[in-house]
Amino acid sequence: MQSAVLLLAAAGAASAQLITTSEPPLSDIKAAAATAVPSSPVSNVQGLAFKNFYQIWLENIDYGNASDDSNQKYLASKGIELTNFWAVAHPSEPNYASTAAGDQFAMDNDDFIQIPANVSTVVDLLDTKGISWGEYQESLPYAGFQGFNYSNQQTYANDYVRKHNPLILFDNVAGNASRASQIKNFTSLWSDIENNSLPQWAFITPNMTNDAHDTNISFASVWERNFIEKLENYTDFWNESLILLTFDETGDYPIQNKVFSVLLGGAIPSNLVGTVDNTFYTHYSTLATVQANWGLPSLGRWDCGANIFQIVSNKTGYTNYQVDTTNLYLNSSFIGPLSTNTYSNYSSVWPVPATGNESCSAGHGILDSVKATWGALAPTYNYTSPFPFDTASDKDVNVPFSRNGTTWISGVNNTALTTKTSNSTGSTTGTSTSSSATHTGAASVNSASGALALAAGAVLAFAL
Repeated sequence: MQSAVLLLAAAGAASAQLITTSEPPLSDIKAAAATAVPSSPVSNVQGLAFKNFYQIWLENIDYGNASDDSNQKYLASKGIELTNFWAVAHPSEPNYASTAAGDQFAMDNDDFIQIPANVSTVVDLLDTKGISWGEYQESLPYAGFQGFNYSNQQTYANDYVRKHNPLILFDNVAGNASRASQIKNFTSLWSDIENNSLPQWAFITPNMTNDAHDTNISFASVWERNFIEKLENYTDFWNESLILLTFDETGDYPIQNKVFSVLLGGAIPSNLVGTVDNTFYTHYSTLATVQANWGLPSLGRWDCGANIFQIVSNKTGYTNYQVDTTNLYLNSSFIGPLSTNTYSNYSSVWPVPATGNESCSAGHGILDSVKATWGALAPTYNYTSPFPFDTASDKDVNVPFSRNGTTWISGVNNTALTTKTSNSTGSTTGTSTSSSATHTGAASVNSASGALALAAGAVLAFAL
């Protein structure tokens, strides 16, 4: 297939950025790689429970298949096994987007997506305190590569794919040459380790062979164990670090989207090594945990109410929600601008984040740029729920959750999505290249909310 190619010469860029909706010609890749310069900012900002946070994701494995694997069991024995960790959608790409931005905007596909620059991400949060960040994508041809994929040049098998790269999906990262240069490959990972120039936050993605996508859980788990055992020898990576091993989603779509997950690293107290944490978490919990650890604001989306990893919530005094997951699935997106009407429904409306006095789990308010962009509008949902649900499409409603003696039930007697119109800001059939996400009109949200004072043991219909 002939690729659509765009070369962007950004002010101050170390190199031209090659943006393609399919795999670009090798000659173009080599030309761009010749001038690409990776960037490795460093910082030393102490957190409540860890100094560094690193995520490593594998692909498309049901919980039981992963938990039965001997190498996954071994890794769990070296840290904290998370028995109640959930992905948030299908297929892969919306899950990767969710961990960066606190939403997947109804994405139900693995298409080439460019999310407008006024949608904030974890990068904006980290930058408020000068916390260094980066990504390491195995088989990425060069730093800042924005092509759709890059194949193994010997076997022509799948190697790097854009859909497994969360930050490159967002124009406020990819469209900034300095930020894009911090999206690097594994050559840079080992170089940064050797040079003591690791960032404090990093997302690490194996290629399509090593992540189980094109192989299986046995192959990927052997790779992951060897990878972790090698990394453990480097104190700059391991000490004072919290490392999350997880999966993007289950392999079977109709089932509950719970995925096997483990916390590792030198930040885990010795008395917790080899233990189990049954607390309910989602991919959004990675954002809430980072926010609570470093005192960062929320993006005002599904990160706002997400449970915080217990290793951090114990330091903050925050009480996590208990969730009755009997009827919870989290296996499809809702209604929004990145839908192709596959597992969700298309609407040109971009969801409005919370911008007011919402009590987010991390306890540090909402990011200023989010308030400046969206503050004139009411939020589309009540994002203080510990999991996303949508009454308009009848997804994940009637699920009880509780905290401090009060119980809520998702989606009872309320509407979840506004019906106001919006300017269309993104295509869902290939690329989304608009400069801003917009939502016109005030949102309509039922007045029932978790902010109401209730007697102990009361049941509240939680507005979302």
